[in-house]
Amino acid sequence: MIIIHVVKPLPRLVHAALAARLRVMPAVVVTGARQTGKSTLAERLTPGERRYRSLDDLDVLDAARRDPEALVGGREPVTLDEVQRAPDLLLAVKRAIDRDRVPGRFLLTGSANLLLMKQVSESLAGRASYLTLWPMTPGEQRGEGRSGVWDALLAADDSDWLDVLAARPDEPQDWRALALRGGFPTPALALRTAAERAVWFDGYVRTYLERDLQDLAAISALPDFRRLMRAACLRLGQLLNQTELARDVALPQPTVHRWLNLLETSYLLVRLPAYSVNRTKRLIKSPKLYWGDTGVALHLGGIDEPGGAHLENLVLSDLLAWRDARLERAELGYWRTTIGEEVDFVIEAGGKLLPIEVKAGPRPRLADAAHLRTFREEYGAKARAALLLHTGTTLEWIAPDVLAAPWWKVL
Repeated sequence: MIIIHVVKPLPRLVHAALAARLRVMPAVVVTGARQTGKSTLAERLTPGERRYRSLDDLDVLDAARRDPEALVGGREPVTLDEVQRAPDLLLAVKRAIDRDRVPGRFLLTGSANLLLMKQVSESLAGRASYLTLWPMTPGEQRGEGRSGVWDALLAADDSDWLDVLAARPDEPQDWRALALRGGFPTPALALRTAAERAVWFDGYVRTYLERDLQDLAAISALPDFRRLMRAACLRLGQLLNQTELARDVALPQPTVHRWLNLLETSYLLVRLPAYSVNRTKRLIKSPKLYWGDTGVALHLGGIDEPGGAHLENLVLSDLLAWRDARLERAELGYWRTTIGEEVDFVIEAGGKLLPIEVKAGPRPRLADAAHLRTFREEYGAKARAALLLHTGTTLEWIAPDVLAAPWWKVL
């Protein structure tokens, strides 16, 4: 028997951003993978002040398809949950907004990226603000409602970074345990054992394949789709070569391309683009493959012991949550040259570049910073100092322009 420990909902990073957008826009759309906590977030924001309708309720879904105008009618604020199940409902929302443009009138949530769905013909352009709710960051799981200290690092002078991080609590954490439980609230907070989490992850994947996926596309070959998911999980942190992946799973390349797009639309798959500008070195343009949640990736891949790519994935997940909760746009990418020089992550914000390398080892060495220093030489004054994140306790400048820091001091 699985015992689920009841945990009080913890504050989420996007809460303030969502409240601010509802004060300005007539509609706010919160999307993210199923079970990231979208419904809980919406209910906690304005308890009892909004009508709540979930399209997971078959009666509500039928109403959304038969008479969407009645479902969105009236001036009372309304929350519509899982709107990807009836994409045409957005047309009724658009017409309601055009008749009466009241800030905060509609809060829409969905378990798919509506802007990537072919079935969605209405984007609510000029009428809606979009937010993404990613799985819980380490800071959210600790009840702090935050992501890593990326804003603090960007705001400080490079020379002050050591002081910024030294002021953080000196509490080492087990990154492997964090990767195994992932960031979905139930397995991360309410389930205590690996066996319990395995049951939850298995049910999550089964529900996605047998129901949620069918809302996006008609796929009958579910065993083939699951095999592709597993193969993608085993390529975490690697360059995405769709031709090679198709050969390995014995599927046509166009099918692999379409199914990867579905996984990305569902927020299960993340394709990290290459950072590039017109410089002397030709950069590889293929994206790198990551997963939306490390717990799901490890379960699907049948992996009991996380590796360095999973630590990279944890850092990326935190960066994605941070990026999508802030008003000032930041871009994320990786950097790689044709001769194999590579930097795991590059933050582009405020006209500057912050390169980050992640090492799953406790003792950072100067050799680990070689590609970070090459990146800084390449981009000159545009590049900030570099971060080398590792699993030990060392917090020091291992080079004049590279700060080695424990990952848990940053996340």
